[in-house]
Amino acid sequence: MAEKIKLEVVTPKGAVISEDVDIVTAPGIAGEFGVLANHAPFLSTIKIGSLIYKKDGTENELMVSGGFCEVSNNKITFLVESAELGHEIDVDRALQAKERAEKRLLQARERQEKVDRARAEAALQRALARLKVSKRQ
Repeated sequence: MAEKIKLEVVTPKGAVISEDVDIVTAPGIAGEFGVLANHAPFLSTIKIGSLIYKKDGTENELMVSGGFCEVSNNKITFLVESAELGHEIDVDRALQAKERAEKRLLQARERQEKVDRARAEAALQRALARLKVSKRQ
């Protein structure tokens, strides 16, 4: 049996995942990265995207949005704003959020409002990540 690494995903609402897994692939701010058992310690900022982990040959995926990751002592911990498993995602709601964000983004560009534009871009990225993860389930 291959060695495992402890995966913990925590949001402000509490723990989402706490399992021993084979590998974790995450959306780091500088690019996607992978972590296996006994990885060297490091810290990373996490961006909106898909966190993928394999456990006993089965691949699982969840949408994460913004946060931090720490690898230390054969444990990888994600402290993120939100995390949703693919089967938990409300696709209709994500589609509506995508449409709202696209409209707000267009309006913000027309008025050249940087704050509204940044918020709309973040909302659009979250909606797109939710839709991507939900399709894989």
